[in-house]
Amino acid sequence: MKKILVVIDFQNDFIDGTLGTPEAQAIVENVVQKIQSYPKNERFATLDTHFSDYLSTQEGKWLSVLHCQKGTYGWEMRKEAQLGFERCFEKHTFGSVALAQFVKDAQVDEVELVGICTDICVVSNALLIKAFAPEVKLIVDAACCAGVSKEKHDAALETMKSCQIQVINE
Repeated sequence: MKKILVVIDFQNDFIDGTLGTPEAQAIVENVVQKIQSYPKNERFATLDTHFSDYLSTQEGKWLSVLHCQKGTYGWEMRKEAQLGFERCFEKHTFGSVALAQFVKDAQVDEVELVGICTDICVVSNALLIKAFAPEVKLIVDAACCAGVSKEKHDAALETMKSCQIQVINE
């Protein structure tokens, strides 16, 4: 059985930067431990990646805070989590089609997702993977995820459960 871990957008801007939250800061140790529990060749990550024109994009018109601008400290993965990854997928929106296609093509049996934000990028990537590879078992570790708020985190977990995604450690 081929199982992989995908760490979603575990970047400085989402932890204690421009869009940071106490909830995101609280999961740092859990996420680092989760990453350490997988061998490097089974670790993958996404990086929210924007540029100076972000505020003129569709997303930037809704969320008018420049964040995760490529090449900045805020774009970088949290230092403690830089433990080596087989591949990082840069994405310019909530979900990564390239990641979902990779999961399908690599014939992965199981994917565990952790990261930030549960209610935006984690749920988006989970649903994309489910759409591209419906027979792949998907697991989300709630103790290694943080949402924009506790309420939105919980709502996203419920949405994922409704879509046959297993949620653990609630």
